[in-house]
Amino acid sequence: MAKKLPIDNRVKALREANGQMTQSELGELVGVTRQTVAAIEQRRYSPSLETAFRIANTFAVTIDEVFSWDAVD
Repeated sequence: MAKKLPIDNRVKALREANGQMTQSELGELVGVTRQTVAAIEQRRYSPSLETAFRIANTFAVTIDEVFSWDAVD
C-alpha cells in the first residue's frame, strides 16, 4: 500500500453533505479530473494551492475546514 501524504482532508464528507456530489462533478467545478479528486480524497495526491482554494470555495468553507496537516511519520 502506498504511503499516505501528510495532508488530510474532508473532501469526501463535504461532497456527500452537498447532495451526494460525485467526484466528477467536483472535478468539473474546480478544473481537475475525477481521478485527481479520488487521489486527493485517498491522500495519494496533494492538490495545488489554487485547487485547494477552489475546493474550499465550492463548498463555501475556509481552506482549513477542508485540509489539515497530519504528520504521519
